[in-house]
Amino acid sequence: VCLISKRNIDDSSSNWAQGGIAAALAEGDTPEDHTKDTVIAGAGLVDEAMALGMAQEAGDRIRDLLSYGVPFDKDLEGHLIQSREAAHSARRIVRVRGDRAGAAIMAALIDAVRKTPSITVYDSVNAEELIVTDHRVTGVIARDHGGLSHAFSASDVVLATGGIGHLYSMTTNPVESSGIGLAMAASAGAIIADAEFVQFHPTAMAIGRDPAPLATEALRGEGATLINKANQRFMMALHKDAELAPRDIVARGVFAELMAGRGAYLDCRTAIGARFSEAFPTVFDACKAAGIDPVTTPIPVAPAEHYHMGGVLTDAQGRSSLKGLWAVGEVASTGVHGANRLASNSLLEAIVFAARIANALPQNIEAVSPAKKLNQEPEPGLDIDQLGVLRETMTDHVGVIRDRVGLETAIWTLADIKRSTLSPRLRAMALAALFVSVAAHQRHESRGGHYRSDFTQTISALAQRSRLTLELMRKHVTSITGA
Repeated sequence: VCLISKRNIDDSSSNWAQGGIAAALAEGDTPEDHTKDTVIAGAGLVDEAMALGMAQEAGDRIRDLLSYGVPFDKDLEGHLIQSREAAHSARRIVRVRGDRAGAAIMAALIDAVRKTPSITVYDSVNAEELIVTDHRVTGVIARDHGGLSHAFSASDVVLATGGIGHLYSMTTNPVESSGIGLAMAASAGAIIADAEFVQFHPTAMAIGRDPAPLATEALRGEGATLINKANQRFMMALHKDAELAPRDIVARGVFAELMAGRGAYLDCRTAIGARFSEAFPTVFDACKAAGIDPVTTPIPVAPAEHYHMGGVLTDAQGRSSLKGLWAVGEVASTGVHGANRLASNSLLEAIVFAARIANALPQNIEAVSPAKKLNQEPEPGLDIDQLGVLRETMTDHVGVIRDRVGLETAIWTLADIKRSTLSPRLRAMALAALFVSVAAHQRHESRGGHYRSDFTQTISALAQRSRLTLELMRKHVTSITGA
């Protein structure tokens, strides 16, 4: 196995995950109940059979991680401690020191990878194109840290490239999560599903950092409240579960307060108070770095792109629509998230489907060929101004609230960037952004993470997953731009 990583493999979205992993392990909880919560949160588009299978395998995958040394929180008797997060009907989130689950899981897995002789890791190598031979993916073209291109030939390619966070100017994701994997797969001919469904975390810390630090969902699970400048809890009037409502509803609630000039803050003073530094060290450290003491002061928050429910369409084993290409994690669209991901189902999906792919790959896979140098010319530089326009366009027009005029403005702008840029990276980002924008333009309703102010109702007849290919996307862009 050859593992290609744009930066050090420690730098990943999973490494940043704070909440934990959802798993129905507690007495009285069941995979069926977990699936029911997943289906409700997914707003009519969850593949229920796929979600149930994931929930049923959760326990085995948690035990796998325990065997790798992941130090999940336990009580004095050695039982896993489980917490509750938004839209879950039970306490079923396993965590590490409150908000360190992602970092602890990645540390254990990376240690295992480094100790495995059959895995070769290429750090600081940027994959940017799939090699396709006779309608089968047969490798990857990638650039080294010096900007030179190389070809890696392989019998099978697994994309684990993360999401699309840095297509937006406000995101909680690392800079590598910029839709490159989605663009690679789409350019090779893979089907992209549910691209319009983007989840915006309602409580990113609005402290001027890019990416924005995350004030984890678990804070609200522990009783933290959302208030405005007037110290009013605005979510109580918007949903029966108030701060624990599904993320899309909370995100729009926070967005509305900000647009009205009333401000939005996460108040942890009463619910967590003096326990903050020990219970949520990551958030506490980010607050202190910004000059905020969350024990005594509410944290300013804003919605930020957090997770993409869409991606490369896969089957239950992680296979894409292209032979030889697999996808796992946020770059994939398995159907378990529907229109709105249930909290802490993301790490669960990653470990469940990763295990399935490992088991489904051919047992006699060919060794990856040594990288073949393609050219000596470095990658053209990235135009920072164009990148800024792309990210602001996505936040302004393909963000928390969308409409026809804004989406068409975005499609015009993104198509122009894709045509004019000399940077392969920016071209790929524009392509990924176009898939999101076109899918959002085509869905004439509001559902889950996709909200249109000109089509505010959820229409039962439209409860179908979307699918786009490069050809279909281009036809739609042409129908709007004429080019």
